[in-house]
Amino acid sequence: SSNISGINLTSQVTGTLPTGNGGTGATSFSPGKLKQVVTSVLAANTYSSSASAATVLTLSFTPTSASTQVAVFCNVNTQLYGNNTATNFGGYLTIRKEIGGSGSDITKEYFDQNSFGNSNTSYISVPVNLNGVFTPGATTQCDIYLRYNTNGAGRIGIFGNDDAAFDNPTRLIAMEYST
Repeated sequence: SSNISGINLTSQVTGTLPTGNGGTGATSFSPGKLKQVVTSVLAANTYSSSASAATVLTLSFTPTSASTQVAVFCNVNTQLYGNNTATNFGGYLTIRKEIGGSGSDITKEYFDQNSFGNSNTSYISVPVNLNGVFTPGATTQCDIYLRYNTNGAGRIGIFGNDDAAFDNPTRLIAMEYST
């Protein structure tokens, strides 16, 4: 019987470890395809009762290639509140991109409180995850925005890093990768 303890895997083992033994079956790997990651974290809580969209978070980067892909993720801790004025209130969250002066929405979500109460003092706190993918089409500065607004009634709040009730504040992440 052989004792295999104490084998230095970096100098005493060569070849390919089969997948059945926990290996990948690969003999080499090319450099990773992830080009860059940019993150923006909301520093403080923010609230709005406006139906006009306002920017909450922004991040900027310059794509390494016009043909790469950019995956955008946003974890939003949000709250809707009747604000003592409305019983049918809701909010919109939008991720928008602008490249070279041209902009478009990547994704837009609507949520409301209809099934949670029918009072102008009702509120609901909801974690919302938004994501989308796009091709930049240029190597000029790319700006990505998290925007929010109400449906014209109530108030929407976005929680930031200063709120002790949330371990994970609202965060916007862009990951550029090649395919």
